[in-house]
Amino acid sequence: MTEERTTLEDLKGALEGGENEAVVEAAAAPAEPKIDAQGRSYATGRRKDAVARVWVKPGSGRIVVNGKELDKYFARPVLRMVINQPLSVAGRERQFDIIATVTGGGLSGQAGAIRHGLSRALTYYEPGLRAVLKKHGFLTRDSRVVERKKYGRAKARRSFQFSKR
Repeated sequence: MTEERTTLEDLKGALEGGENEAVVEAAAAPAEPKIDAQGRSYATGRRKDAVARVWVKPGSGRIVVNGKELDKYFARPVLRMVINQPLSVAGRERQFDIIATVTGGGLSGQAGAIRHGLSRALTYYEPGLRAVLKKHGFLTRDSRVVERKKYGRAKARRSFQFSKR
């Protein structure tokens, strides 16, 4: 039993046989930005029951959520920090104007949905940011949702209070 050592060059040489060459070129080519006619990128973000539609365009760093400024819509600083995380990690704090419409859920879920949508929209606008945002977990959809209430129970799992008499 002999151990074979394969390097990246060996694998490329093996793939150069014909039709697999297109696969190597597709993997090496950078992704194209997805920008609409107005110069914006769009993405949808989801968290709990909240769904956010987010548009990103070059600008001065203004963030508008449902027609209100970020400070007015999200009064808690923690929620504003959650939304600004993808921008600070990517080093693009004051470079983009962000317009978001968000529905459903509470404020915490809405902030998480905007963060998810903003991260996806940034990768569509600048595909080079994908590695940084993915490393920090901003592109992963947090699929945790509230468990439904079951019949015969007070809540999803809690039983009714026991009465001895």
